[in-house]
Amino acid sequence: MIAVAVQGEGLVDPKQAVFRADDEAVLRGSVAFETLRSYDGVPFLLDRHLARFRGSLAALALSPADGVEELLALASSAAPPDHVLRLYRSTYTLVATAALLPDNLEALRARGLALRTVDAGVPSALIAHAKATSYAAAFAATRHAIAEGADDALLVSQGRVLDAPTANVWVRHGDELSTPPLGAGVLPGVTRSFLLELVDARERDLTVDELYNADEAFITSSIREVMPVTSVDGRAIPAGPMAVRLQAEVRLRSAP
Repeated sequence: MIAVAVQGEGLVDPKQAVFRADDEAVLRGSVAFETLRSYDGVPFLLDRHLARFRGSLAALALSPADGVEELLALASSAAPPDHVLRLYRSTYTLVATAALLPDNLEALRARGLALRTVDAGVPSALIAHAKATSYAAAFAATRHAIAEGADDALLVSQGRVLDAPTANVWVRHGDELSTPPLGAGVLPGVTRSFLLELVDARERDLTVDELYNADEAFITSSIREVMPVTSVDGRAIPAGPMAVRLQAEVRLRSAP
């Protein structure tokens, strides 16, 4: 973490505690959050991220977050031009942070990700579209996948593909591009919504077998952008042109 801004306090020491001990952020992980990428100091798709953030606040019954744009700008001002921005709203506190981008993104993009399927059970529909910090199960899935030699987990339920712990999944068969529909277990990714406006894609249920037999697969997220998937459960998937094309579109449209 290279910068932390707290509402009412401004920039604080990144090592300083910012959440109260009696905050549900600490007690139960009940925090709305948002993650976005800044290119040359300009947050990409900021309006969409803030709309999703406000939706998460409503779903989690948290107070509105006034002054969000100013707080993000403050954190961003203390960071290098390209960085990761995060926004948190807990019971008592509004926090924005800036961090360095992961240093292995382009190496992973060049070779493609290896995913391992992990059974997610039956996802709850109670707050299906809220982006909250209650990621314990999803991150445990990622740790299990890494322990088995993969790069990340692919969450599945009853043979149906959901998403990766922090990314949406896309599959191409011939000329048809598909992505799982929003709902329990599939969060409304901002990059996902952006790309759906650029390409002709179907939102439909996908089975694990369909993924195994895909002509191309990739994941999308704000930080990893468009990341090819080249194997699932040890089964090879060809690298394809769609991920390359969409990655180029993201970079083109994110240029300030």
